[in-house]
Amino acid sequence: MTITLREIKRYPVKGLRGETLDAVALTPGQPLPHDRRFALAHASSGFDRTNGGWMPKNHFLNLSRDEKIAQLSVSFEPARNQLTLSRGGRQVASGNTETPVGRMMLDQIFAGFTPAGARGNPKLVEAGDTAFADVPEPYVSILSTASLTEIERVARRSIQIQRFRGNLVVDGAERWEERDWPGRKLRIGDTELQVEEPIARCAATNVDPESAARDMNIPLLLERGFGHTEFGAYARVLKGGTIRPGDTIEF
Repeated sequence: MTITLREIKRYPVKGLRGETLDAVALTPGQPLPHDRRFALAHASSGFDRTNGGWMPKNHFLNLSRDEKIAQLSVSFEPARNQLTLSRGGRQVASGNTETPVGRMMLDQIFAGFTPAGARGNPKLVEAGDTAFADVPEPYVSILSTASLTEIERVARRSIQIQRFRGNLVVDGAERWEERDWPGRKLRIGDTELQVEEPIARCAATNVDPESAARDMNIPLLLERGFGHTEFGAYARVLKGGTIRPGDTIEF
């Protein structure tokens, strides 16, 4: 069966809802452009806002413990450095991430949305040349709809693939086939990627991407149903180029 690229997603702010892209240009050794470019660092994180750089997810608000942030949608215009936040389909803030005024406007919304606790008010921070992914390597994440169907079968309910916050969603693979991809190279359009490792799932996937309710235990479901906690695979871009939904994936 032919494997095709179904959807491309990026998540400009870690933990917030993502954007669907019509096309994206991949660069060797880089993650998906502007994916997890920003995060919400709590005051006790020790993050240096002037230097940026990758830090583990516990330094930031994340869905494993801060599910409320899933209520916020985000769109990002890289050419203008403009980040726009919406909630329930209504815009609540927009600001230029490169200016003090723009960051202040965004920080005010985040502070009001997530009141200060022991960790202090969250601040929007930027990753610089990397991404605030759960792993420090500059990977692109790949999910298979066939494996999702297997998870739905065990869960006995429909599950949105956005719950797993992948970059590339593919159709046509065999169920759990992607668990055998590490070490292999794949081509999408003019690009080439090296599949590196499976993605072990954590409590962040327990949060419904629409309601922001913590309504499932995905790691436990995977362990009991399949004997592992993996869904999806990380890949490294070896050869750059532009990819689009509908592109064929070849090995």
